[in-house]
Amino acid sequence: SLPFLEAIRQLGVEYGRNAMFMHLTLVPFLRAANEIKTKPTQHSVKELRSIGIQPDILLCRSEIELSESERAKIALFTNVPERAVITALDARNSIYDIPTMLHEEGLDDIVIEGFGLQDRAGPANLDDWKEVVDRMIHTRHEVTVGVVGKYVEHHDAYKSLTEAIAHGGLRQRIKVNIRRIESDDLADNDLSTLEGVDAILVPGGFGERGFEGKVNAIRHARENGIPYLGICYGMQAAAVEFARNVCGLEGANTTEVDPETPHGVIGLITEWLDSSGSVEQRSEESDLGGTMRLGGQDCRLREGSLARELYGREIITERHRHRYEFNNRYRDVFQKHGMVLSGLSMDEMLVEIIEIPEHPWFLACQFHPEFTSSPRDGHPLFMGFIEAALREQQDELPAGVAQL
Repeated sequence: SLPFLEAIRQLGVEYGRNAMFMHLTLVPFLRAANEIKTKPTQHSVKELRSIGIQPDILLCRSEIELSESERAKIALFTNVPERAVITALDARNSIYDIPTMLHEEGLDDIVIEGFGLQDRAGPANLDDWKEVVDRMIHTRHEVTVGVVGKYVEHHDAYKSLTEAIAHGGLRQRIKVNIRRIESDDLADNDLSTLEGVDAILVPGGFGERGFEGKVNAIRHARENGIPYLGICYGMQAAAVEFARNVCGLEGANTTEVDPETPHGVIGLITEWLDSSGSVEQRSEESDLGGTMRLGGQDCRLREGSLARELYGREIITERHRHRYEFNNRYRDVFQKHGMVLSGLSMDEMLVEIIEIPEHPWFLACQFHPEFTSSPRDGHPLFMGFIEAALREQQDELPAGVAQL
C-alpha cells in the first residue's frame, strides 16, 4: 500500500547509496503463444518510478529462463542494468533451493558491488546451505507426525511450526509427513485418525473449541508410549490431562475453558492461590510484563532432565506469547505422580517445561520453539522429537508403556 511505499522511498532518500531497491515482479509465460510477457514488469516499474522509487535490481519471477533479448528489453524499459535483471525461476525441489539458485544468477555479487563492499567481502560459501538442501532431498527415513489443532485446514496458520518440524528431521535425513488432525474430531474419543502416527504434537492455540479433543490425543500418546511434544496450549492441555487421569483431580481444567473448575491447574497469574490461600499479585510494573508474558525469556533447565540433555546447557532463552500459566499450587501433586517440572523461569516462579521420565518421550513447553528453528541448525526440541518418532517407528522404543 502507498504508506509503506512512501516509507521505503524516504529510507532511500535518507540512506542514499547505503540503500538498495529490489523489486520482485511477475513475468508470465503464455504457453499457448510460447512467449514471455514483459509488459506487466514494465508497468510495475513505471508505477514505482511515479512515486519516486527506482529499482536497482529486478527479480523476475518466471516459469522459464529469460533469454538475453528479454532481459535486455526489460532493462531498456525499466532503467535497470541488464546484469541486475535476475531470473527467479520456480524452485527445483523446495523453497530451500532458492538461495543457491539466486547465487547462480549472481544476485549476491550485485548486492555486494552495489554497496561497495567488494574489498571486504570474500566469495560466498554456501556449502552449509547446500548440505541442508541435500539432506532434505536425499532422505533415508520417513515418519508421520500427527498435528492436532483446530486450524489445521489452513496450512499457513502453522507455517512456522511445519517448517520447524521439517528442520527437526534434517540431521538424520528424516522426511517428516504431517497428518493434520482436527481436534474437534477427537472430542468424542474417536481416535481413529491417530492410527499409524509415529508421534503426536499439539501446537499453540486458545479457546474452548477443540480443547477436549487435544486432551484425548495427549492421553492416547501418554498411555501408548507415543512421542509427544506440546507447545504453549499443548503444554496446558497436557497438564490438564495429567491432572485428570494420573493425579485424580476430577474436573481439572484451565480457567480459560472453565472459569469455575474445582482444579484450575492452568490459569491467569492473577487467579493463582498460593499456599496460604492468597491470590498471587502481578502488575504492569512487574518483571513479567503484566498479564501477558511476551518475547524472549530466560529459563533454567533441571539437571538430568530430557530438556537439559536436548539443549546441552543449563540456561536457555525462548520466545513466549501467552497469558495463562501452570498453577504453582499443583506443583507438588504433579511431581508426586511422576511429572518432572524440568524448566523454570529464572526466579523459579513459572513452569516452562514439563516431562514424564517414565514415558519414552513426553515433553511440553510453554514457549514457542518453532520461532527459533532454522534449516541449518534445527531446534533441539524438534530434533529430539523427530528422532524419537523414528525410534518409535523402528520399535526401538518400548511399545505399550504401562499407564502412569
